[in-house]
Amino acid sequence: MAPVPNDDARPEPEALLAEAEKENRGRLKIFLGAAPGVGKTYAMLQAARKRAAEGVDVVVGVVETHGRQETERLLRNLTVLPRRAHFYRGRILHEMDLDELIERRPRLALIDELAHTNVHDSQHEKRWQDVVDVLAAGIDVYTTLNVQHLESLNDIVARVSGVRVRETLPDKVLELADEIELIDLPPEELIERLRQGKVYLHSQIARAIENFFSKGNLTALRELAMRVAADRVDAQMIAHMKTHAISGPWPTQDRIMVCVNESPVAKSLVRTAKRMADRARAPWLAVNVMSSSSETLDDRSKDQIAEALRLAESLGAEIASVNVESNIADEILEFARSHNVNRVLVGRPRPRRFFAFLTRETVAETLVRKGQDFEITLVAPDLEEARRAAIRAGHIHIERDPKAYLAATGIVALATLTSFGIERILPVASLSLVFLTGVLVTATRFGLWPSLYAATVSFFTYNFFFTEPHHTFAMHRRDDFLTLLLFYVTSVLAGNLAARLRNQVRAQRAIARRTSNLYEFSSKLASAASLDDVIWTAVSNVAAILQCQTVALTPFAGGRLEISGAFPPHDDLDVRNYSAALWSWEHGEPAGWTTATLPSADWLFLPLKTAQGTHGVLGVRLDDRRSLTPDDLRLLDALLDQAAIAVERTQLVSDLQDSRILSETEQLRSALLSSVSHDLRTPLVSIIGAASSLIEADDALGSGGRRQLAETIREEGDRLNRYVQNLLDMTRLGYGALKLNLQTSDVRELVGAAIRQLGSALRNHTLVLNVANDLPAVDVDPLLIQQVIANVLDNAAKYAPSGSTITVTGTSGADGLLLAVGDEGPGIPREDRQRVFDMFYRVRAADGQRAGTGLGLAICKGIVDAHSGSIRAGPAKTDGTGTLVKILLPFSTDTKGAE
Repeated sequence: MAPVPNDDARPEPEALLAEAEKENRGRLKIFLGAAPGVGKTYAMLQAARKRAAEGVDVVVGVVETHGRQETERLLRNLTVLPRRAHFYRGRILHEMDLDELIERRPRLALIDELAHTNVHDSQHEKRWQDVVDVLAAGIDVYTTLNVQHLESLNDIVARVSGVRVRETLPDKVLELADEIELIDLPPEELIERLRQGKVYLHSQIARAIENFFSKGNLTALRELAMRVAADRVDAQMIAHMKTHAISGPWPTQDRIMVCVNESPVAKSLVRTAKRMADRARAPWLAVNVMSSSSETLDDRSKDQIAEALRLAESLGAEIASVNVESNIADEILEFARSHNVNRVLVGRPRPRRFFAFLTRETVAETLVRKGQDFEITLVAPDLEEARRAAIRAGHIHIERDPKAYLAATGIVALATLTSFGIERILPVASLSLVFLTGVLVTATRFGLWPSLYAATVSFFTYNFFFTEPHHTFAMHRRDDFLTLLLFYVTSVLAGNLAARLRNQVRAQRAIARRTSNLYEFSSKLASAASLDDVIWTAVSNVAAILQCQTVALTPFAGGRLEISGAFPPHDDLDVRNYSAALWSWEHGEPAGWTTATLPSADWLFLPLKTAQGTHGVLGVRLDDRRSLTPDDLRLLDALLDQAAIAVERTQLVSDLQDSRILSETEQLRSALLSSVSHDLRTPLVSIIGAASSLIEADDALGSGGRRQLAETIREEGDRLNRYVQNLLDMTRLGYGALKLNLQTSDVRELVGAAIRQLGSALRNHTLVLNVANDLPAVDVDPLLIQQVIANVLDNAAKYAPSGSTITVTGTSGADGLLLAVGDEGPGIPREDRQRVFDMFYRVRAADGQRAGTGLGLAICKGIVDAHSGSIRAGPAKTDGTGTLVKILLPFSTDTKGAE
């Protein structure tokens, strides 16, 4: 009978969220085959024609027919989207037009060969990425895939067939499929199709049959395809059960679960489960059942659990943990249902020979009684092995601390003295409650076994001192015997309950402590800015949390793995331990102590691994050589994940900074080369041309011509000198080597000197000076401020149209002397008004306008800032045209004193 939805159960939130994410995207159907030629494309087109006959809008995005006529016939009457042409290495290649397909928005799109690699200038590198975009647009997709293209099977296919498939796709793409249809063809029929020329050209048939298309290879690939399809269907079934709150299991595929605890024969149980899984060819899980009493286990028991789980993991099991407080059997069954397990393996309990009806039912017996939907297998361990393990570890964990039993004796003695006092002062019918209180105190402080010891001692003490006849163990009254018996039973039960409560409190404290440690660790890592800070935070906190020694190794210059941090500090590893660390880093897997790789090492090395790769390794060493418990391993994994992400973050920040510096350096280099090539060569060409004319045509020029050429040489020389001076000043500003020679100066004189310096650069403009004669003096370096005014005027002359007016205004304000230079040019866009003062930044000029070097205004800002002044640019007119550059210079100290 099939399981039905459980009215009391609720769908899992994760499953509901996964279903909600699928609502707005298209549905994906993959036609999966074992090899080329099995008929995937043919089956896809047949299914598409059926949908088209039902009135569905079907568009062929891309279908590869490979010249097969029967496949081409199925394309008739289907809308085929034209492909986009790409020019690549001298050839024209055609790829699917992704943008056109999404804009067309059909109900169903056919996209063949999901693992195909697109041409280099396509929107995406892989075709499956195109499919993801199409699905996101709400379009259903039919596609085809061969099993050898799955990334996880790439090595297996290479070993089976001897052919390494280059085009692969991540397995996660398969998880996007809402439906998988397996297109299967027996190897004999596929080979026959190959011989008939329906798969490859005739020239390739013989080689294909000898290599990839041998019967053995095709059989193995066929099995892989069936397994992939079955696993995906099984995953979809489990997701359906979680979404609809269906209590499993559904016996569609065998899945085995073995329960592992501190039993000394846990390894035998794991090996038995492995043999059963191999015979059934079924996946299996090893589950560690953790209760509140797990916190009180001794180190030997924790080591047994850790070793059994490591053995199961090495044998191919999926590892999981189940935390329970009570009803262990119910929790195990619930976990099995949620994972669609149908076979549960547990160890056979020891027979209860005496008072079986009074003892509590074991977990195994409860599983057999309640697990009617499961195949419960009780595994009887080898008796000799069980006996040896029992001798080594003991069947029952008994508190062996003598201080606990000594304290229990003291508590009983105190209860006895208290009872004597109460009996003399206030006689009561029964003093057993006083001893019961002592038993409860012992249980809450020291655990179960000291409380049982206290109950037994209290039983005999109460009998000896407080029952008649006194000071003997004999009892004459029947009610005394009943009182003692009930007292003992009550003491045992209360002590057991109190001890369990104590264990639960300790477990909750441990959980809270781990949570607090993780929170503090993540907070410290988040505040660590550099790689050294992250490494030190990681090693010091892991050492404090796990009470161990830690060391971190990261790659340095040249790619060599070196110690970057340790706690306690040390800077050396011997060859054995360094080899384990290097192996862990290179392979991204644990190595060293307690692992199968270099287990003789003293350290356990774990990779700091993220999706981007392995960034280093972290080593831990426990002084007492105890094994890490499953809780310790989970905690360590969480710490490692956070540390790896933090290391990756610092490396990304460093790479981003290097990339930014490299980009700025490249930009600066390009700007400098462009500036030099233009502003250095232009005056040089003019000078050389004028000098050549003087030499070659001296007689024909006359005095006027020679004078004009000489003026050209002088003007271009002055222009070249200004450019070189700008470069030198920019270099001095960048290195902080600019020294000011402050002098009390008159601004009118500085403006006049700048105009004379520019010479003919202003001849095509009308210059208007509105600088008052009574302006206060300023403390400036006159040569540098003259250069600032000259650069601003030269900039105005470059961008203002010929014949326009350039206005220079000087006024006195409260903050200092304001000098403004305005022109009638096109103006500076709002978004560029701050950036024009950046080095080598140029406002995009219109055609026919002169391009600047991007140095003049940057030098102006540097010089004015060095004088504690300010410079800014804005529009000269209300309509946004023209440029007005305002320079604010501080007054001289004498002028301020006069004011």
